[in-house]
Amino acid sequence: MRIGVLAVQGAFIEHRQILESLGTETFEIRQLADLNEPMDGVIIPGGESTVIGKLLTDLGMMEPLKEKIQAGLPVFGTCAGMILLADKIENPTQKQVNLGTMDITVVRNAYGRQLGSFHATADFGPSKEVPMTFIRAPYISEVGPKAEILSEVDGHIVAARQDNQLVTAFHPELTQDTRVHEYFLNSIG
Repeated sequence: MRIGVLAVQGAFIEHRQILESLGTETFEIRQLADLNEPMDGVIIPGGESTVIGKLLTDLGMMEPLKEKIQAGLPVFGTCAGMILLADKIENPTQKQVNLGTMDITVVRNAYGRQLGSFHATADFGPSKEVPMTFIRAPYISEVGPKAEILSEVDGHIVAARQDNQLVTAFHPELTQDTRVHEYFLNSIG
């Protein structure tokens, strides 16, 4: 299995390290030509969603990536990646652009600024007591009929899936627990 990790901005190295610890080959997606590399899935990491969206647009990658996801390429978006995949964004920035492929509404910076960062433990899909690191995290305020809730923390939806798409508001790559990445890999087959 080979997973592309979007590496234009954000926490991409940690995703590569976790995947490689699981025996999965990874490569960085930095430019349009990288999207033509053979891959079984893609990760859109955390970072600054507005910056990632602008870079995807400026590099000519936004539409080709969206087309690949809509054609069934498995994708896992964490934090900013979740914002980019959301169909609707509450309180977007004026320059916010996104892929809009998933039937969810996301609240940007829902937990506040950097000082609002925190750790929690909650169930994630079939896994119990998964450690979760939230950094300036969004959450999902609404899930459409196409999407399924996988996790909630304090009454807020923090993980969901829809067909080939998986999103988390938290950063599973910042813990030693590999179950969320394993869930993504298992969903690919």
